[in-house]
Amino acid sequence: MLSTKWLVLWSLWAMRSMRQPTAPVRVRSGLLRGSVARDGSHVSYLGIPYATLPGHSRFQAPGPEPVWDGTYEAIEDKIMCLQCQMNPFTGEFKEKPVGQEDCLILNVYTPAFPSDSMLPVMVFIHGGGFIEGSSIPILYGPNYLVPKGVILVTINYRLNLLGYLNLGIENVPGNAGMKDQVAALRWIQKNIKAFGGDPDNVTIFGESAGGASVSYHLLSPMSKGLFHKGITQSGSSLCPWAFQQNPAHNAYRIATIFGYDTKDPHELYKIFNNLPISKLRDIRFPKDLKQTLFSELIFAPSLEKNLDGVEAFLTENPHKLLTTGNYTKVPLIIGSTDEEGYFFVGVDGAVMSESILDFVLAMPNNIEISSESDKKSVAREIRKMYLGDELHLAPVKISGYYGDPYISYPVLAETELLLKTSVKPIYNYVFKYSGWRNIGKAFAGREFWSEPGATHADDLFYLFHQPFMSWLALLDREMIEKITTLWTNFAKYGDPTPATSELFPERWLPTTATDPRAFVLDQDHSTVPLWFKDSLKYWRELYYKYRK
Repeated sequence: MLSTKWLVLWSLWAMRSMRQPTAPVRVRSGLLRGSVARDGSHVSYLGIPYATLPGHSRFQAPGPEPVWDGTYEAIEDKIMCLQCQMNPFTGEFKEKPVGQEDCLILNVYTPAFPSDSMLPVMVFIHGGGFIEGSSIPILYGPNYLVPKGVILVTINYRLNLLGYLNLGIENVPGNAGMKDQVAALRWIQKNIKAFGGDPDNVTIFGESAGGASVSYHLLSPMSKGLFHKGITQSGSSLCPWAFQQNPAHNAYRIATIFGYDTKDPHELYKIFNNLPISKLRDIRFPKDLKQTLFSELIFAPSLEKNLDGVEAFLTENPHKLLTTGNYTKVPLIIGSTDEEGYFFVGVDGAVMSESILDFVLAMPNNIEISSESDKKSVAREIRKMYLGDELHLAPVKISGYYGDPYISYPVLAETELLLKTSVKPIYNYVFKYSGWRNIGKAFAGREFWSEPGATHADDLFYLFHQPFMSWLALLDREMIEKITTLWTNFAKYGDPTPATSELFPERWLPTTATDPRAFVLDQDHSTVPLWFKDSLKYWRELYYKYRK
């Protein structure tokens, strides 16, 4: 009798650990089959190819979605686009780059039980400075969002030089990585009904470079009609690192690393198009220790020339498009963490140890001060504002310089421009919660862990499940419940708090131009002025005077 009981228990455990396949789903490419999550919380369709690599030039827009015979087993996603990953503990790039060139896949996650009606779709765009990152479920697991009645899609897109080289010619028109994202959104429009999703209710959201990507999709004519709501987390098209000011010069700089000395775009195209994968994996420009780590992020979206037969993603300056109101107007959630800079200071360890940051050289690249004396005067003001009379770069104090002009100010500047030109609701937030899942702050180092507030990427760990941190969900269950409810409510209704509840006794109201305020996401809720720090007001005035 005892042995029979053990056999039954073992059988139940074995069934739980075994893959439970889904019925085949038909998309335009053919049949595919996913699997039911072991905990029964959702269904996964992993590693679905949404587009093919372009033909003779690896820098063009992606080709059409592939077609296959038989049933595609969508059960594994370990694919990453070519990248050289940074070690967040040291700030150094890892010696062994990862990823592959053929990487255009997406993951679809649906609730475990079918719905009587089509479900809202949330499309997440990962961050990583446009040089690293991927959609892998070990980081962006659906366990918290999908059970709330939405379909989650996470996507890969080409990175670094492969994604953002722009030579202004037909073979290398620019913004291939952004065109990958557009291809993924077009795939969703054509195929998401097969998974029970509503193609007329798509919310795109992303953090850091993913947040900047969402901002760019507002601006691009290619993205029009492919989404209906947006959430930008700690990123904007106005971020200095998120826009290539001079892509031709950047291409020349990289070519010199490989021993070539030419500025001819056709010659540069031949050089880069013929480079072997082993070389492409490790393309980056050496960092000047007198500058911040943002100086390494040289490949990002850029302006394209109008070329015959080439569909352009972006041909006008982001600031101009936002100022004139020439963009797609949809309901938005826009925000950042209150201490964005902790994470970046922790990563930029070499500058911290040497204390050699030069505030003249390290000024954001979209500020232009023609007078050298004025530039030095501004640099002195900035140093005084963040460090006071300290001679060395005190990590906690200098973190404001890493966060304010590079993340927080651009997010608020975009909000201010949107409020002038859009009638759609905009919900602003500041994420301040400090809990056990603030992994960005943990990466920053022990001097930051005891500091109040949240830093860059901390909010992601309350939105997404990571299997290696499952036990920490018990300690921060309330914040996970709060932020996932707000985000999925917005995806469903266009309003994060459509009604008051025990979780949210007061509603989160849209930002107004007359009294702009942001909702504080913390243990207790409150609101703060949109420009919630004096240092942010300083950058606001500085950009009024010196924006490039």
